[in-house]
Amino acid sequence: MLINCASYKDGRKVADLDPNSIRSHLRSPKEFVWVASLNPELDEIGQMKDAFDLHPLAVEDALNGHQRPKIEEYGDSLFAVIQILTLNEEIEIGELDIFVGEHYIYSVRNRSEVKFLGVRERCEREPELLKQGSGFVMYALIDAVVDRYFPIVDHLETELEEIEDKLFERNVTQDNIERLYDLKKKVMIVKHAVTPLMEAVGKFSGGRVPPILVNSVEYFRDLYDHLSRINSIIEGMRDAIATAIQVSFSQITLEQNIVQKRLAAWAAIFATATAFAGIWGMNFESMPELKWHYGYPLAIGIIVLACSLLYVRFKRAGWL
Repeated sequence: MLINCASYKDGRKVADLDPNSIRSHLRSPKEFVWVASLNPELDEIGQMKDAFDLHPLAVEDALNGHQRPKIEEYGDSLFAVIQILTLNEEIEIGELDIFVGEHYIYSVRNRSEVKFLGVRERCEREPELLKQGSGFVMYALIDAVVDRYFPIVDHLETELEEIEDKLFERNVTQDNIERLYDLKKKVMIVKHAVTPLMEAVGKFSGGRVPPILVNSVEYFRDLYDHLSRINSIIEGMRDAIATAIQVSFSQITLEQNIVQKRLAAWAAIFATATAFAGIWGMNFESMPELKWHYGYPLAIGIIVLACSLLYVRFKRAGWL
């Protein structure tokens, strides 16, 4: 579905266009066409491919979808893939494909309800920036996606802090481990969206710059800083999650040791009682205490005393 199609010159909007009239505007100097589509059909992308002379490999990537974030250069044009992340109960992954040339920018949004009309309005309110051309629009679109990563990362940090507060509580270790692994999966989704994009943007901020982006280098440098900050937070969270998982497993081992100590202590107490009962239960005739009037209460007293001494000893040792 075509969302918007308009031409811009010297930072100002010239007109809303019919897709069939795009080619005539591409010939005008200092003018570029900005087209945005949502879940386009094959024929719509084919129409834009003919109008903008898009590279077939880039078109193929856009049609197939589910691409790794990247920015590739095809001659005098660029093709970017950015993952759009939306946090509900789980992190949902959409995709924004951007085709950029000197006189055009074509964005294709797939599997996402996130709207970018605000980006267009922001650019139109700042004609001095929009005058920089399609390269600045590309930056503005990527920046809008990256800005949506920060609330997700903040939410994941909060979730990690909640789990860490419960790490040493009893009877919740199993639940903590499940939550940690679920959190780790979410963190990896964000990392897979951020790290490749950071590497791609970093090439423009510190290396050779394509002609289309010459006027927007400082903006891509700022974008790289944002991605680096998010990546650093993610790496810190990965380490914290790994440590928390180790602590949880250690907690399970500790709880098992405590249970084993208790079982061993009670086993020793009952073994002592059993040993005395076994001795006096042999029924040898030469055992004088068997016929003694106070033999039974004395035997019970000795068993209770021995078991009590063992109980006190184990209690002091922390086994009970």
